[in-house]
Amino acid sequence: MEQQAADVLLATRTALSQASALAVQYSFSVLGAVILLVLGWTLAGFASRWAYEGLSRVHGIDETLARFFTNVLRYALLILVFITVLGQFGVQTASIIAALGAAGLAIGLALQGTLQNIAAGIMLLILRPFRVGEYIETSSVAGTVREIGLFATELRTGDGLYRLAPNSTLWNTPITNFSREPTRRDELKISVAPEDDIDLAMERLMGLAKGDSRVLTSPAPSVFIDSLGDSAISVTLRYWTKTGDWWLVSRDMVKRVKLAFDENPAAVADASDAAPSKRSNGGATAERPTQTRQ
Repeated sequence: MEQQAADVLLATRTALSQASALAVQYSFSVLGAVILLVLGWTLAGFASRWAYEGLSRVHGIDETLARFFTNVLRYALLILVFITVLGQFGVQTASIIAALGAAGLAIGLALQGTLQNIAAGIMLLILRPFRVGEYIETSSVAGTVREIGLFATELRTGDGLYRLAPNSTLWNTPITNFSREPTRRDELKISVAPEDDIDLAMERLMGLAKGDSRVLTSPAPSVFIDSLGDSAISVTLRYWTKTGDWWLVSRDMVKRVKLAFDENPAAVADASDAAPSKRSNGGATAERPTQTRQ
């Protein structure tokens, strides 16, 4: 009986000793893990802020793109810290990394379209084919850019509608930017009857272009015979304006050509915004190639 009691007492002491040793061992591990988490969290925050400040100084880097890269850096550092903490407790980190890789692959396949939009958004923000406030046109959408996000781009159409275009759609199609260049050319075609005075018509057109202060002198406006037909001679007026003035000058020029033609029917013809729509008056007509409104 005494021997059994001694054995129980010995086993109890051994268990308490082992528990005490494990408590001391894991207390240091837990304390080290907590310290590592705090330091990792702090360093990740400092690193992300430092990266954001550095990217903000780079010319041409969009704020959205800078925040995206800094967030990726921050979360990557936090994941690295988390894996390191698990290693402190004897967890096989290789299996965790493999599991994360498999999960990332599965998520990537499930969100393939979304990831394409993100990749396209990054390329749009880096290469900048358009900026906020510029008017663009693609095969599927046209409007003034209001915001460029990582997933989609917000546009305002010419008739005041809101349009949201996926970035992958914009990236995979040719983009026409009507606002990027400081100057823009306009064109007006005049059809003159063969029996009318072609030189007088060309002279009057050139006078109309040079008489508008918004028409640039360099490049200089030009008037030339575009084509010859049995019933009409096509004369083209080309001139350059500032991009911001293009739309108003284009509308005003049509009106001025009409008024000039009314004063002298044999010199200049009537003008119409739609090319198929032509009106005859005094043997001469005018047409304008279809233009995109900004």
